Amino acid sequence: MRESLKFITWPAIAGLLAALLILDRWVLPGDPGAVRPTQEPVSYARAVAAATPSVVNIYTAKLVSSRRNPLLDDLYFRKFARPQAQRQRIERSLGSGVIMTVDGHILTNNHVIAGADAIQVLLHDGRSANAMVIGTDPATDLAVLRVDLPDLQPFTLGDANAARVGDVVLAIGNPLGFGHSVTQGIVSALGRYGLQLNTYEDYIQTDATIHLGNSGGALIDTHGRLLGINTLIYTANNPGNSTATGIGISLAIPVDLAVFVMRDLIEYGEVIRGWLGVSVEPLGGIPGGSSGQRALAVVAVAADSPARKAGIQAGDIITHIDGEAVRDGRLTMHRIAMLRPGDTVEISVQRNQQSLELRAVVGVLRQSTGN
Repeated sequence: MRESLKFITWPAIAGLLAALLILDRWVLPGDPGAVRPTQEPVSYARAVAAATPSVVNIYTAKLVSSRRNPLLDDLYFRKFARPQAQRQRIERSLGSGVIMTVDGHILTNNHVIAGADAIQVLLHDGRSANAMVIGTDPATDLAVLRVDLPDLQPFTLGDANAARVGDVVLAIGNPLGFGHSVTQGIVSALGRYGLQLNTYEDYIQTDATIHLGNSGGALIDTHGRLLGINTLIYTANNPGNSTATGIGISLAIPVDLAVFVMRDLIEYGEVIRGWLGVSVEPLGGIPGGSSGQRALAVVAVAADSPARKAGIQAGDIITHIDGEAVRDGRLTMHRIAMLRPGDTVEISVQRNQQSLELRAVVGVLRQSTGN
């Protein structure tokens, strides 16, 4: 009997001790004020340290003429006024930029450097240099600068397409002249468009606070990789108001679009965009199709356009492009614009209850040409 109790008792005691250890270590709440020696506080210091050397402060100067005294337009007062030489003054502004290549190419917003007579770039390590403009693209509000400095650290690129609503992001820039400042937030939405701020809109929306001077700066993930170019603040009362300071919604241009624009500006001096030559309107559903399926109704087809050559007609309903169901016209045309002239695109259309598979060869979008 004792032998059998011994074989039962010791395993039971061992199991009880193991259970107490598990409860104490992982289940039971500990002292809230106690910090375990191996527990580190949540910090994004490594991400910021990796990204900050690739963010620059941009200072611009513009020579502008002083406003003419309105009294000089009055004949009576003009008789008593002394002749005045035209006065000029220097108008200064600031912004941010991101280093993209070891050769000194810097991405920023077009509105940061538009009309500037002089552009100076200040690096994180204290070095500065005058920058030259390589190219601008007002359609996306992007510009490429170049500085002649050694040992530059370009950004490690992230994947904006893999970003999720709720992901933590950080904004680095030169807000109100406070260089290389960092703010933190989350991705609030993806693919924002229809704000009528630029021709091509596909913004990452965040609640990371940005101020005047953050424009052109970096939106990064928690690993320090570049996700987008912080562009503007959108407020309900005044979209794009440069005097807004962290109020409302922050918008960033995705890094894939920014890199597409940058490469074209460097190589060609302009952005070469694909073109089909159709005008479309969104449809809430397809006649006879599944519930919730969206489509695009072709309103017009440009003469001698790729769409016309492919056989697309006004009244056709576009359901898929390259096998992917369409969501809305603006986003679809935006993605076509990122194709190269000569690329082929498969277009699925419905015409008079018939399904057709058409193939179009992408053309070149000219400034005066529609989608």
